[in-house]
Order: sequence, then structure tokens, then C-alpha cells
Amino acid sequence: MHLLTVVPLLALTGCNFGAFPGSSTQGQSINHLWRVLWYFAIPVGVIVYGLILWSVFRYRKRKGDDDALPKQTRYSVGLEVTYTLIPIAMVIAIFAFTYHTEQKVDAVSAHPAVIVNVDAFQWQWRFTYPQHGVTIVGTPGHPATLVLPAGETSRIVLRADDVDHALYVPAFLFQRQAIPGVVNTFDFTVPKPGRWPGQCSLYCGLDHTSMTFTVQALSPQAFDQWLSQHSTSGAGA
Repeated sequence: MHLLTVVPLLALTGCNFGAFPGSSTQGQSINHLWRVLWYFAIPVGVIVYGLILWSVFRYRKRKGDDDALPKQTRYSVGLEVTYTLIPIAMVIAIFAFTYHTEQKVDAVSAHPAVIVNVDAFQWQWRFTYPQHGVTIVGTPGHPATLVLPAGETSRIVLRADDVDHALYVPAFLFQRQAIPGVVNTFDFTVPKPGRWPGQCSLYCGLDHTSMTFTVQALSPQAFDQWLSQHSTSGAGA
């Protein structure tokens, strides 16, 4: 029954093992790490469960067996060294892959194409483009849209006005907390134009569910046009 459930799930999820492929460059790096962890986990699971099943069937009590114990082996130095060194090597490799991914995800460009100040408050978001004099303020009934240029690096400066919040974009495989008095700075690079839903992923009060937003990536030309349209009014959505 378990195989009948697992096999279709693996077929449906494909090589991403149930995760989003990553709609940002940073998300793609996280997805790659997720798949690497599965590549380590699957052989371990096969070996462990295979040995369990083999032991269950190979050494099960059969009709006519007496109560005498089988031959007892106290230790095997070679085997014990092997099953000690292999997990250590795997942990070192996983640490190296994780560290490399974190360096790529947390890397901050010296020359981002745009800087956006993202301020979380009860219960919406404020997106300010200080270089262009544009501010987008959402309301619970009209969530804000974070507009970014596709294919270029966007700098996000994340802050909170009141309580703890968290900026979460599921398709980007990314979450970063917004804490009062703390400034979190990170970069997004969205390769292609598109729209993705985002939300606050920390319970922040009565209308927490209203803290949604949309990330919209436009071509650089369309993004420049959007900035020019909104810089005159100073507000929008």
C-alpha cells in the first residue's frame, strides 16, 4: 500500500521532490540544495530499509527451528569503520553544499539595479523606491504589489513598524523576518517577468491573514515605464 502511494507522488513531483523550482535566482539555488539533500537521503533510506527487510525475512523463525541462538559475532572492525566514516563524509559534504548555497543566497550585489524599502505594519506592506520617489502602500482590502525589474538585481531593505512580521514568497523558496529595530538587507534576482503571491508568515495580530502582497517582475523597459507613471502620483498599487 505504501509503494502504491509513494510511487505516484514521486512521479508527480518529478525531480523537484515536491518543492517549487524556484522563480528567483536565489530560489533556484535553494531548490538545487533541496534536491542534493534528497540524493543523499534516498540511498540511505534504501540501504537502511533494505537491511531491515532482509534481516526480517532472512532470519525469521521457521518451522522446526529450535531455540538455540545463531552464531554470535562480537564485532567487525572493518564494517564498523566503514559505517562510521561514510556518515561523517556525508555530513561534511552536506555542510559544504549548504554553506555554498547560503553564500549564494545571502550575497549582496555592490550595484543593484533598484533599491526597495519594504516596511511591514499591521496589517499590510509599504514598498518605497527611494531612488525614484515612488511609494506603494497596501491596505487589507487592497494588497500592495512589489514591482521589480526582471533579469536584474533588486535590493530589499526589510523593516517592521510595530511587531514581528515575515516576508514570504513561496515560489521564491524564501522567507526573511521583519523585526522592529532590525534592518534586514538582501537581494532578489527574478530571471523572467511574471507574478507571484506573497504573505506574512508570522502571526502578527488580528488581521494577519490580510497581510498578503504580490511580486510582479517586469521587463526593464516596462519597469522604467511603471516607475515614471507612479513617480508623478507618488502612490499606487
